Amino acid sequence: MKATLKKIDFQRDGVLIAFVLFAVFAVFRWGDVFQKPDTWRNLLCSNADVGILAVGMTLVIIGGGIDLSVGSLLALAGVLGIQQMGSGPVWVGVLWMVGTAATLGLAQGVVVTWGRVAPFVATLVGLLVFRSSALTLSKGGTVVSQNPALADLTSKGFPIPGLATFSGKPLMVFWSGVLFVAVALVAGFLLNQTPYGRRLVAVGSNERAAKYSAVNVGAIRVWSFVLMGVCAGLAAWVYASKLNSVPSQNAGNLYELESIAAVVIGGTSLRGGQGRIWGTVVGVLILGMIGNILIAAEVDTYLQGIVKGAIILFAVLIARGKKTD
Repeated sequence: MKATLKKIDFQRDGVLIAFVLFAVFAVFRWGDVFQKPDTWRNLLCSNADVGILAVGMTLVIIGGGIDLSVGSLLALAGVLGIQQMGSGPVWVGVLWMVGTAATLGLAQGVVVTWGRVAPFVATLVGLLVFRSSALTLSKGGTVVSQNPALADLTSKGFPIPGLATFSGKPLMVFWSGVLFVAVALVAGFLLNQTPYGRRLVAVGSNERAAKYSAVNVGAIRVWSFVLMGVCAGLAAWVYASKLNSVPSQNAGNLYELESIAAVVIGGTSLRGGQGRIWGTVVGVLILGMIGNILIAAEVDTYLQGIVKGAIILFAVLIARGKKTD
């Protein structure tokens, strides 16, 4: 037993171990809820929008940046997409959402890189500007889609062979969960299998050394914000499809903090230069599971933020210790 424990790299695999421990605890304590396949399916699909944002945030943070505007960017892209789509085909709205968010991500990357504005400040300005723009375009209200097909992303999917709900019906996986997994796989490939990923890590580790190695630091960093924008546009699509509408006042509120928390819990250093996509995905699922556990335990809604905050602080302290080592 002791030899087995010695072989485990707790810093590398800690997030996975934590997820398993949370899952075992939840199944033993609230088996009637957490033994249902529907619960785990919903955990993946209901957190897909935050998860997609967190994947993009992982790339930005590994490159030495941070993006505080993603929640507001989601709201603005969602409002614009629904307005431009009207009663037309869904793909028009999706193109507007992704295109708008990618363009604004490019603008923020340019401000950070060539404007020499700190990412914290530039994206904080973006947070204010994007939210204000969404409120202005929607006149402070909720933009409702005239095309019910937009909701198909979350209400439809395909059955998983061999799995069924407790009522005996085939267990369906929704397209939002599929999109989340697909985005994570593509980002993982970019980070681990392409020259861009290696250069992004180099820029986040030591910007000066990367410059001496002939890495175009500015372009690498700008691309990280563009990819963040693409993720924000896809997340806006998932969010809008949940209710077939986007409330400009609170759409994406605190999503920037939730996505950063998932990235940190997943083992990515806030100082840049190291991180992993799969850790972020597990971090998203852990945060979602904690939310479900708090609801099952009937913890007061006002106290849930304290519990989540304590867990995030614990993860940050571990990450700081890891960097020191």
